[in-house]
Amino acid sequence: MKTLYIVRHAKSSWEYTGIKDIDRPLKERGINDAYLVSNALLDKIKCPDTFVSSCANRALHTATIFSYAFNFPLANVKISKSLYNFSDGYLIKTVKALDDGYESAIIFSHDHGISYFVNKFGNRKLDHVPTCGVVGIQFEDDHWKNIKKGNTFLFEYPKLHR
Repeated sequence: MKTLYIVRHAKSSWEYTGIKDIDRPLKERGINDAYLVSNALLDKIKCPDTFVSSCANRALHTATIFSYAFNFPLANVKISKSLYNFSDGYLIKTVKALDDGYESAIIFSHDHGISYFVNKFGNRKLDHVPTCGVVGIQFEDDHWKNIKKGNTFLFEYPKLHR
């Protein structure tokens, strides 16, 4: 069995001009939400075996906060340039390429790919995964490359904990 947690990065800031989209930072609310949700998850899930993040600043900052909450070494967070691509297929390719030695993984990515993925591979229809939303899906598969429809067992987001 494989367990996947997908996290949409926390709320980012649009107030900075002259910076590239990839460099946009989290807003203060996003930082607070990432701490709120990651700490709430501590009572619900065990630390995933691997952390993988988009290379975008806002995703990496969210991953950093979650790694701190779970006491996961920041140096072990894997950074994926392909997760910054907003095509549906890159998240699927990233998940299917995970090492089978990992029974669980947490991936920090972006809205478009997440919504598509959780509806394609989960068994619960989710119209929208909000910023800092976390979806957990369990798969009855031994190999990440073979995952099919799984059981959506977790949907957490900041408004549940405010």
